[in-house]
Amino acid sequence: MKILVIGGTGTISLSVVRRLVENGHEVWTLSRGNNNSELPSIVKTIVCDAYNEDDVKTAIEDMSFDSVCDWICYNKEDALKDIRLYKGHTKQFIFTSSASAYHKPVNNYVITEGTTLSNPYWSYSRNKIEAEETFLKAYKENGFPITIVRPSHTYFERSIPVAIHGNNGSWSVIQRMLEGKKILVPGDGTSLWHLTWAQDFAIGYIGLVGNRKAIGEAYNITGDEVLTWNTILETVASILGVEYKPCYVPSTFLSTVGKKYGYDFEGSLLGDKAHSVVFDNSKLKRLVPEFTTKTLFFEGAERTIKYMLTHSECQKEDCEFDSFCEKVIKALETAENLI
Repeated sequence: MKILVIGGTGTISLSVVRRLVENGHEVWTLSRGNNNSELPSIVKTIVCDAYNEDDVKTAIEDMSFDSVCDWICYNKEDALKDIRLYKGHTKQFIFTSSASAYHKPVNNYVITEGTTLSNPYWSYSRNKIEAEETFLKAYKENGFPITIVRPSHTYFERSIPVAIHGNNGSWSVIQRMLEGKKILVPGDGTSLWHLTWAQDFAIGYIGLVGNRKAIGEAYNITGDEVLTWNTILETVASILGVEYKPCYVPSTFLSTVGKKYGYDFEGSLLGDKAHSVVFDNSKLKRLVPEFTTKTLFFEGAERTIKYMLTHSECQKEDCEFDSFCEKVIKALETAENLI
C-alpha cells in the first residue's frame, strides 16, 4: 500500500513507520523535516508545514494514498483542516486520539470503546473528543473514511514511564532515584495502569491500516499488562540498583499546589493517571489477532534505562522540578502550607 504519515518521528509514530517499511509498504512522511534522521532511508518525505493548509494542498495535489495516518491532529480545527485536505486523496484516514478521553472520574474500571467520552479535568482530552466528533460527523454525512485509535501510556527507549515529572521529562525522576531521594507518587501507589511498548503498539496499529472493516470505527490500542504505580516505580528502582523511596501525595493536593508552581497535574492525574483503569482490547484483537503484549514492562524498562543512561540527550536536568519535589516532601513532613 501507499501510505502517508503526517509526523512520523515521535515516540509511537516512528515505530509504526519502521514496521510499515518492514512489511513492504511504500511510506511517505509529511513534516517540517527537522527530525528525519531516524527514519528508514527508503521512506519518501514531503517537507512541509502540516498546519499550513495551502502548502499541504499544493504538496499533495496530484497524490492519492491507501491510508493517511495523522499523529499531530489535536483539536476540532485540525480535524476540519484534515477533512478539507485529504477527502478524495485517501481511502482511509487514521486519527490518533487518546484513551484519556474516556469518562473521568471513571464509572467502571473496565474501559471499552463504548465507554462515554468526557474529561472535565483536561483540555487536551476534551480537544481530542471534539476532533473525534468532527471526524465521525464527516463520516456519517459525507463518507469521510475515518478510523480512530485510542492509545494510553505508550513508551519507547527515549523516556521511562513515571507518574509525575516536570517539564523536561522523566530523567529528573531517575536522577532523584540515583541520588537516593524520595520521588512523588500519586495516592498510595496502588491504582492500576496500562503501559504499552511502542513496537507492540505498532503491531495493532498497522493491522488497521488499509483495513476497510476499520472505517467508521474506534479502537483501543494498549498493552495487556496491568500494573500498579508502585510496581512500575519499584521495577525502575530495581533496574537502577537503588531503593524505592516513595513519597505518597494525594492527587488533589498535587493538582492544587502544582498550579502555584506552573504544573498542570490536574489534567495528567485527575484526568488520567490517578484512576485505576483496565482497557479492553478485544475489539482490536478480533480484527488484528496477532496484537498482544510481547514486551513486558520489566523488559522494556531495562532497554529504556540502558538507553537513557548511555545517551546524554535523554538526560535533561530539571532543577525546578527537583526543587518542587523537595518543597512538597517538606510540606507533607512538617504540615507546611504550600497552597
